[in-house]
Amino acid sequence: CKPIVLYPTGGEETYLLLALLPTDLSEMLAEGTKESHDRAENCQFVKDFLRGRIKRELFKRGTAALYFVYSAMEEEIEKNKDHPHIAPIYFPTELHRREALARDLEHFYGEDWESQVSRKDTEPYVDRIHEVGGKDPVLLVAHSYTRYMGDLSGGQILKKVAQRALKLPSTGEGLNFYQFEGIHSHKGFKQLYRSRMNELELDADTKERIVDESNRAFGFNMMVFTELEEIGETIKEEVQDAGLGHSHAEIMQGGDINKCPYYAAKMAASGNPTYVCQLAMMLLRHPPCQVALAACVAVLAGFTAWYLV
Repeated sequence: CKPIVLYPTGGEETYLLLALLPTDLSEMLAEGTKESHDRAENCQFVKDFLRGRIKRELFKRGTAALYFVYSAMEEEIEKNKDHPHIAPIYFPTELHRREALARDLEHFYGEDWESQVSRKDTEPYVDRIHEVGGKDPVLLVAHSYTRYMGDLSGGQILKKVAQRALKLPSTGEGLNFYQFEGIHSHKGFKQLYRSRMNELELDADTKERIVDESNRAFGFNMMVFTELEEIGETIKEEVQDAGLGHSHAEIMQGGDINKCPYYAAKMAASGNPTYVCQLAMMLLRHPPCQVALAACVAVLAGFTAWYLV
């Protein structure tokens, strides 16, 4: 952080700390995308996913959407891998997801999966990635950070929720996207990535443009979630419920928010000792809720780590 310095009239320099403003790019992104992150986290599609209520067809379509997004992003990263603002954060072995997603799509659709999926729902997102890759490559930093750091934060829990809800093989078929085989420590790698990003030679205006582009990336992701929600309303498919516990409505019956495990999990993740104890008691009383509550805590902790680590 860097203090604001004022030079009042009178000839003598007077330093007045008005506020501490983040100057590291990672801190600026964390602070500047909080609202967008909260909105994305509260999309119905995401909340249903975390509760293990997943329609198989929607999961397949979501995987296809990710394939087109990552294909575009990694294509542009490859084209710009020698760019001074891309080279320091170029980690194809550790991060790239296109091939993993292709294997997942083959699992769900068969060998001819390419003829069965469409990029229609992701066109604005994909077009924007290609646009910045061609005209303003430094903005790829925003797209790379938004996607990869999110995937590394809580991805293993999302994998377990999907695996159980969709009854996918324990050997990982259909879930390759969540497996970063080239990364041994997610926390350590995220620290490395942020440090590389913070070392990029960028002026204040460019950093602000990257933050703006990251918010735009969040918007594109929410657009995809909305499309999936709308498609889900037209699909006559029984929800693949993982049986992770009582519904939110049942738990909230009577209107006492303190009885809600999702609320307790969020408060516990914030460090409130009262709710840490309360969450532990709920886990003891409702063993079937363990996976759902663990998912909430892990994902919230993952998002917190995303901002603070």
